[in-house]
Amino acid sequence: MSNDTYLYRRDPHYIPRVAAVHDMCGYGKCSLTAAIPILSAAGCDVCPVPTALFSAHTKYKVFTFHDTTDILSGYLDAWRQENVDLDGVYSGFLGSADQVAIIQRLYREYPHALRLVDPVMGDAGAMYPTYTKELCDAMSALADGADVLMPNLTEASILTGRDYPGQNIDDDTVTEIIDALLNLGAKSVVLKGIDRNDGNLRNYVATAESGGKGKTELTHEKLPYMIHGTGDAFASAMCGAVMAGRGLAQSARLAGEFVRHAMEHTRDQPNFEERGVSFELDLGDLTALVR
Repeated sequence: MSNDTYLYRRDPHYIPRVAAVHDMCGYGKCSLTAAIPILSAAGCDVCPVPTALFSAHTKYKVFTFHDTTDILSGYLDAWRQENVDLDGVYSGFLGSADQVAIIQRLYREYPHALRLVDPVMGDAGAMYPTYTKELCDAMSALADGADVLMPNLTEASILTGRDYPGQNIDDDTVTEIIDALLNLGAKSVVLKGIDRNDGNLRNYVATAESGGKGKTELTHEKLPYMIHGTGDAFASAMCGAVMAGRGLAQSARLAGEFVRHAMEHTRDQPNFEERGVSFELDLGDLTALVR
C-alpha cells in the first residue's frame, strides 16, 4: 500500500487526544464501551462526549434511553474554560438531531482536529429504533468535510437518498455509491460490508482525489455468524490506526482483521449473540501499532 493516504503524522512521544462523541451503554459492547478501550489501546487519550445513556444496547428487548443533548453545551463550555485541546473528533451514535450542531461546534473550536465520522444510523436495510428521518437528514451534514466517512451499506443508502441495495452489489455499484458519498463533501470514504456470497466480506477505501474508480478493495474472511457492535469496533480501530500514523487503506485492513479476530474470540462467550463483540483479547494488536 505504498500509495496509501496518511492523515496524521504520529510523534512517538505524544499521545493524541480524541473526542469520542458516542452513546454509553451500561451493558453490551458498542459505542463508548468499544471506543474508549480500543482507542486507548492504540495509544490515544480518549475524551468521551456522551450523546445518550442506555441501560443496554438496542438489540435487547428491554432498555432505557436518556438523551443527553441538554447537558452538552455546558460540558463543552467547561472544556473551553480549561483549554482542552483535541487532535481528532470521532463521532458515532447520536441521541437527537440537535447533537449534529454539537459536533459542528467541536469542528469550529478545534479546526485542526481530524474529523472521523461513523454515521451510525442502521444496519441490514433498517434504521435503529431510536432514529428518526429528521436525525438521519441531520447526520448527512457531517459528511461534508469529513476526513474519513465510514458508513455501512444501509447508512450509505440513507445518506445518498437511494434504496438499500442489499449487501451483494457489483463493482460498478460500489463505485457509484462511493462517488455519491464523496459528492456530499467527504474527503475520504470507507464503505463497509459488501458480501458477494463467496466466503468473504469486502470493504472499500477511496479518497476525493482518486474517486470510486481509484478505490482500494480489502477482503476479509466471512465468519458464519453475526455479532452486534462490530461496526463500532471497526470504526474505533480504524480511527486508532489512523491516529497511530497508518495510512487509510492499511488502517481499514487492520480494523477489519481486528474485528475478525475479536469475533472468533466472541463465540466462546456466554450469550454472545446478544451481548456483542468481545475484543478484549485482541487489544494487543492495536497497542503494537505504537510500541
